[in-house]
Amino acid sequence: MSHTSAYAALSKTSGLKPFAFERRVIGPTDIKIEILFCGVCHSDIHQVRDEWGGSIYPMVPGHEIVGRVVEAGRAVKKLKVGDLGGVGCMVESCRACESCKAGEEQYCTGDKLVWTYNSLFKDGTPAYGGYSSHIVVDEAFALKISPKLDPAAAAPLLCAGITTYSPLKHWKVGPGQRVGIVGLGGLGHMGLKFAHAMGAEVFQFTTSTSKVSDAKRLGADQVVLTSDPGNFDKLARSFDFILDTVSGVHDVTPYLGLLRRNGSMVLVGVPEKPFAVQAFSLILGRRSLAGSGIGGIRETQEMLDYCADHGIVSEIELTSIQKINEVYERVVKNDVKYRFVIDMQSLAQAT
Repeated sequence: MSHTSAYAALSKTSGLKPFAFERRVIGPTDIKIEILFCGVCHSDIHQVRDEWGGSIYPMVPGHEIVGRVVEAGRAVKKLKVGDLGGVGCMVESCRACESCKAGEEQYCTGDKLVWTYNSLFKDGTPAYGGYSSHIVVDEAFALKISPKLDPAAAAPLLCAGITTYSPLKHWKVGPGQRVGIVGLGGLGHMGLKFAHAMGAEVFQFTTSTSKVSDAKRLGADQVVLTSDPGNFDKLARSFDFILDTVSGVHDVTPYLGLLRRNGSMVLVGVPEKPFAVQAFSLILGRRSLAGSGIGGIRETQEMLDYCADHGIVSEIELTSIQKINEVYERVVKNDVKYRFVIDMQSLAQAT
């Protein structure tokens, strides 16, 4: 076993505190990664506070992990000691169902999907995430991080990056298309960067006038302030694809009215409450409302390589593990541009 320092939530109201546990000894196909950086995802907060239900405590959050490989099992081929490696949202699946065989492990139907944290391995032991000194993972669920990428700014690619890249690729976004990105936060700013790089005409939708200049800097062709209903009227029936990244409760009907015939709106944000959809907003124009969840390991590696080739990383604010509870409050208030990343070297001074 391997002693591991971490920060954990002991209950939904405890906040995050220093914690220690044992990682498993590496097996033939395992690698051990010393964690250098870990992104802070809003879903970390939802699960720490049990806002989605079913939280398992103690909980060590974190699924945007970048670090250095310090040990590798004898059968490992993907990474070697000294390489930069990453771990995203999952660390195991059944590997045998239709989804797993298609390289889309995130949709595993074999009832053996293990998330990076707040999940249980088949032997009943808890999975602990990236707010920790190191992680042991099967190489099948590890990613290669290019040395071209800033490792701190690359960490959010393991969730925010793949969550937005995957639907843009699946719906074949590219040149000649008009694309809308709803929300300019941790997810939205990545969706904007990808859609721009893919050659689409990109409209950024935001409630905040303070984000207009940022949106243009990040690649938006136009910025639409959603506080003015007249802006929706001007753009009716003109979009091929809309990516909705907003996690707060909001009305999607006005956005559906922006879609052309056969247009699609895809949700990647997870509001706490369900919303109503007017049937005619879909029927009139044969429009589609869909959802998308992260991406498989193969597609995540493709996304990381794409980012290395195109110079794409997340816009980050680096922080220390000691400030994590303050960071959570700032994320809830949307007081970050656009993703917090924990410098895990700070853990040595905290535990």
